Amino acid sequence: MRFDFDTFEFIELTEHPRLAAIHDADSTMSWQALRTAVDVWMMMATEAGARADQPLVITGHKESDFVVAMLGCLRLGVPFVPIDVINPAERVRRITELVHAHLVYDTQKHRFTTTEHAGTELEQKGVAYIMFTSGSTGDPKGVQIGRESIGLFAGWVRKCLQLGSAPVFMDQMLFSFDFSLFNWVGALTCGGTVALCARETIEDGSAFMDYLVKTRVSVWASTPSFLRQQMLSADFNAQQLPDLKTFVLGAESLTPTMAEALWERFPGIRLINSYGPTEATCSTTWVEVDPVLRKAAPLPFPIGRAKPYADVFIEDGEICIAGDHVMRGYLNRPDLNETRMFMRNGKRGYRSGDIGDMDLQGLVTFRGRRDDQIKLHGYRIELAEVDAALALLPGVRAGAAIALKRPDGVIVRMIGFVDPDHAGPEGLHAPSELLQDWKAILARRVPSYMVPSELLICHGFPMSQTDKADRKKLEQMYRESRTSAATKPGAQPAQRTGQPA
Repeated sequence: MRFDFDTFEFIELTEHPRLAAIHDADSTMSWQALRTAVDVWMMMATEAGARADQPLVITGHKESDFVVAMLGCLRLGVPFVPIDVINPAERVRRITELVHAHLVYDTQKHRFTTTEHAGTELEQKGVAYIMFTSGSTGDPKGVQIGRESIGLFAGWVRKCLQLGSAPVFMDQMLFSFDFSLFNWVGALTCGGTVALCARETIEDGSAFMDYLVKTRVSVWASTPSFLRQQMLSADFNAQQLPDLKTFVLGAESLTPTMAEALWERFPGIRLINSYGPTEATCSTTWVEVDPVLRKAAPLPFPIGRAKPYADVFIEDGEICIAGDHVMRGYLNRPDLNETRMFMRNGKRGYRSGDIGDMDLQGLVTFRGRRDDQIKLHGYRIELAEVDAALALLPGVRAGAAIALKRPDGVIVRMIGFVDPDHAGPEGLHAPSELLQDWKAILARRVPSYMVPSELLICHGFPMSQTDKADRKKLEQMYRESRTSAATKPGAQPAQRTGQPA
């Protein structure tokens, strides 16, 4: 049995209905039980007032019932709005207000509640879901993804990735983060299993490993940052996890250092690099790192070529995307739609804000974000490029750079942080002896103006909700460490290895 994301129906009903469809922290749900649960949920939702084209908010964490509710919405033609309980109540309230949702479904309490909003149909018909990303004004932006888009995405996973019979997908990403789509949609379109990983399970390293072993996870999709966290455990290897055969990484740059560390733990695994903004239904490009690409070891690895249904091109250095998988537009934001969207050969297009280049074979390399571009001493610098260079320092798993600004907004210094390949104490620390020549090493890879003025050790980067290195938190840690050191009599801040501002 599997779920068809073109027709939004369960199909091949006689094939293995008792196999597991969903694992969560508390139970396992078979395909037969999943189909029944979706039917029951649809009846409850209809009785509660759910209607086609009227958004319905779903709140919860990594429960099976969250997947049940999303499938029920897809079958009813109800656009779902996923919000994880990690979000503060005010953000939940604001998103509910923005979509004018009359109904909220709580997957932890298994109940519907009504709001003061009158349910209204979206101007865009046939929207599958609305996912909210952060907005520059402080108000979240609602990305409207059409039903046709989710069908195209599911078809790519099933037809192009060749993941074998009944693959088991590890899913630790929040349902409100579009990368999670790869796991639950991928598992269900392939007739496999999605193993939902609650944050409580992940925080207990041994419990997380036991869960991965018990559920026989075979496909791992995450950010490189989340993967690095797991590799701090010596037990994260092929001997302990013999079923894990495929890694799909995205949302951050993949460096040769990271890739080789992974192959050392899991020899023979398939490694796929992927890219795509929320506005283009999770991912748009992909490439499998084959022996030729592995030997070339570009820094960073390319993010791949366009999927069969995608048109990807570079315009003024910006990665642009067109196709039926592109969003139907930001919800009630004509100002953004006018500047970020366009039409190309009759298809919707999106200007990603990501900087990149494309070779003659159509292979795209990500070079950073326009909003991560800084100007320091007259030079334009992509922080992502500095991150990649830092990650190649000896004994380092990952790097991140921040720009320090004066109150007037002028950038005066760039600070580098590295996450070592071994565990260590919390907080920020001066470089070890292994990194005493870090400036000279970096200077052999990047221009002198791209070498940070200071380098600090941070064991385990702080992470954002989307499992990326959190630059704002790193800056906060840096400023707090300087303030704390300055207020302690006789105390000295962590050794500075560059010029003062």
